[in-house]
Amino acid sequence: MNKKIQVWFPFLFSIAVVVGMFIGYRLRDTQPGKKFFSLEKPRPLQEVLNLINDRYVDDVTLKALSDSAIVGILDKLDPHSVFIPAEDLQSVNDDIAGKFFGIGIEFNIFNDTLHVLNVVPDGPSSVAGLRIGDKLLSVGDSVIAGKNVSTDRIRKLLRGDIGTKLSVNIFRGGKIIPVNITRGVIPVSSVDASYIIEAGIGYIRLNKFSQVTYREFMQSLEALQKRGMKKLILDLRGNGGGVLEEATAIADEFLPGDKLITYTEGKHFPKREYRCQRQGLFETGELVVLADEGSASASEVLMGALQDWDRATIIGRRSFGKGLVQEQYDLSDGSALRLTIARYYTPIGRSIQRSYTNGQRAYYEEIDNRFHDGEVSSADSVKNDTTKVFKTKNGKKVYAGGGITPDVFVPIDTAYFSSTMSKIYLRGTIGDFAYRYYLQNEPALKSFKTTNDFIQTFSFNDRDWTLFSEQAAKDSISLATLTSREKADLLVRIKSSIARQVWRNEGYYEMFNTQDRAIQKALEVL
Repeated sequence: MNKKIQVWFPFLFSIAVVVGMFIGYRLRDTQPGKKFFSLEKPRPLQEVLNLINDRYVDDVTLKALSDSAIVGILDKLDPHSVFIPAEDLQSVNDDIAGKFFGIGIEFNIFNDTLHVLNVVPDGPSSVAGLRIGDKLLSVGDSVIAGKNVSTDRIRKLLRGDIGTKLSVNIFRGGKIIPVNITRGVIPVSSVDASYIIEAGIGYIRLNKFSQVTYREFMQSLEALQKRGMKKLILDLRGNGGGVLEEATAIADEFLPGDKLITYTEGKHFPKREYRCQRQGLFETGELVVLADEGSASASEVLMGALQDWDRATIIGRRSFGKGLVQEQYDLSDGSALRLTIARYYTPIGRSIQRSYTNGQRAYYEEIDNRFHDGEVSSADSVKNDTTKVFKTKNGKKVYAGGGITPDVFVPIDTAYFSSTMSKIYLRGTIGDFAYRYYLQNEPALKSFKTTNDFIQTFSFNDRDWTLFSEQAAKDSISLATLTSREKADLLVRIKSSIARQVWRNEGYYEMFNTQDRAIQKALEVL
């Protein structure tokens, strides 16, 4: 009997190995919905790709076709389910993380040459001795001066793994200087500005919700409270959202008790509530939140909770209207799928998601239409969905289905709309001029100790205006048709951009906010 078993043993062992390999093969795919012993035939999509690969008359890149097919499929779902190609994934993840690995400079390309606009304080480039005004000629073995230079190409050359070395050649003072830089962690701050705007009133501007936004917000809030802040303006204009949990954590600082902040629910995801969990740092002080058509997603989660609980006054214009929650799934080729998995709702049950039944093009054109049909200029033109009316804790009417409607409407400044002003913004004329102005007047600008000193005493004279007009002419822009109001708006933006060269974003907003209509209304309300 033992001899018979020994004869059959190699055969039985082989069968066991084959069965094990089959099971391992079936287990390799852990995507939701995959059946273990599924023997389904290839889908038509895969069959088509196989046929193209095997029989098509010309050479094709099958990956590009596959990516296009994925994009086409997602186009039939909702506007916020997106495919992220492998080459773009790192940049997307860096934005969410609030940091990246690089050398720490802000740059722009003038006349086919890369100019250093700003150097991150204490960052790798600062340590290596780079200065504002340096011109980068080469990075490693790559020459980056010339007509074929592009921002994306330079960004890829400058970024890399932490601790890696990068050799660059810079042009400064008529000399070519070699510099070695060690790449490091470069933070991408969510807080554009945080300062005392008037006695007892603080101002914080958030540009997004990354994984570090709550921490940065708390640092700003605590610093302002130490300086005597009793009331707060939270500026979420242009904030397109980001990480949901960061927005709910900030809401928790404003709302007392265990109040509901938001809840999410989807076909394959059960209802999940986000509630207050701790004593907030600013539960009683007066609060104003600024919003516009660029405030979306996580920004709307925060605003919706504050509005439903009558905790803040929302000032500005109707927000974007994105009430969908995405989750990111990494794919086998290094790409990723950001898929909508649920809707979020405000505490009283509002879904503020706009309709997307007419397709993505119509969905995004709805924002443009707000400018054409007068909604951004007149409160009477705001298109609320009156079929979805809710009431807040104190009985105030609020709406679903189209963003967060502000409690106090502030129209957009019509100076934005002239063709001349549009050209100035689109061609970056203001930023280019501010950079050159800084280089020519650096000692005088650095004599201002604070932004407030700059605001109070800096003068932009007729000679400076002539220089700006000459810069505009180089960009094929004539300033002859500007109205007095447009010129006044332009002067504020020029001064703000000059302040940015000295104090970065903080300086820009401190200067710009002195003439901002929504800020003036917020101060009036407070």
